[in-house]
Amino acid sequence: MAKRERVMRMSVEQPLWRALTAYRVLTMLYAIGLFATAYDKFARPWVAIAFYALLFVWTLATLPRVANAASCTKRFLTADLTIALAGILLTRVADASSRIEAGGPTLPSIWTAGSVLAFAIKGGWRWAAFASTLVAAVNIVERGAPTRDTVHNVILVWVASIAIGYVVEVARASERTLARALEIEAATRERERLARDIHDGVLQVLAMVQRRASALGGEAAELGRMAGEQEVALRTLVSGGLVPVSRVSEDAALGAVVRAVDEPDDEEGPLDLRSLLAPYATARVTLSEPGAPVPLAPAAAKELAAAVGAALDNVRKHAGADARAWILVEDEPDAVIVTVRDDGPGIPEGRLAQAEGEGRLGVAQSIRGRLRDLGGTAELVSVPGQGTEVELKVPKVSRGKAERR
Repeated sequence: MAKRERVMRMSVEQPLWRALTAYRVLTMLYAIGLFATAYDKFARPWVAIAFYALLFVWTLATLPRVANAASCTKRFLTADLTIALAGILLTRVADASSRIEAGGPTLPSIWTAGSVLAFAIKGGWRWAAFASTLVAAVNIVERGAPTRDTVHNVILVWVASIAIGYVVEVARASERTLARALEIEAATRERERLARDIHDGVLQVLAMVQRRASALGGEAAELGRMAGEQEVALRTLVSGGLVPVSRVSEDAALGAVVRAVDEPDDEEGPLDLRSLLAPYATARVTLSEPGAPVPLAPAAAKELAAAVGAALDNVRKHAGADARAWILVEDEPDAVIVTVRDDGPGIPEGRLAQAEGEGRLGVAQSIRGRLRDLGGTAELVSVPGQGTEVELKVPKVSRGKAERR
């Protein structure tokens, strides 16, 4: 069945671009409104009208430019800041000197802060410091002297833009770190999945060949020895080797991107778990199940049945061919519980940790790993001389589907 690529895009700065877009439109309308209410007080209103016509067209025409970091190029930022600075200097030409000396607003008013904020979001705090310093210098030139109100406004824009630029830089670093963490987590899951598949197939066959060939002797014993060496080498590779990474992180303009290769959702609907467990019932394995179907998502049902098979393999391998086992299926309202119990000698304390260290993944991956990936749990209880009990619990809604909702 074909796989599909799922793309997760994480961007803290993208909401800032949307906010900046709205800010530029609102402040453009605000600046025009200020002019309209004081039209008769301007010395040369036609200069202001020409500037506001340019500001209106420029603001609306360049909205796509402030939609994201990729569109907001250095050339655009330079032109945008130039218009803001020109508007500040034109204030002395268009407005009356008395209004300017009284602290009247510049032609672009607070629209200028939008240009500085675009520098901050695009390039971080250093770009913000550069743009806000230019705005401060031009404001002082326009006023003729650094008045209290001018200094107050300049410092406010300077501090706010640098703070936003710094936050954007921190957010981008956090996104890259998170994307890398997801990449490592995906690689680990892929390695565990491959380890389970290899354990359930190749390693089991190699171990069987080694046992049977050693018992036969002669040339078969040499074959058994080689099979044993390959089993050890493969276990070592599975335990610590590299596998292809299923997710790749990128530091893209719209934020960190994580691509995950997923198995497609099954379309045939839920499976009855009983039908998957029925083949395990033998003369020495007793299966107890509900009288009604036990529906589970196909992937969850198959993985749960595989975990039961791994538990029974451990019974045959460690408890002996004469050991008996019992499988109990319980269909709870929010979960399905399958218990596998045997009458073998039990597992000595510390043996599971030792086996995992040796690369023997029957319990660590084939059982616990499968249940963990399904969002369930696997509890193992063993008392020496009294057998072993493995309780497998899977929620009715798998973790993968719950995360996508």
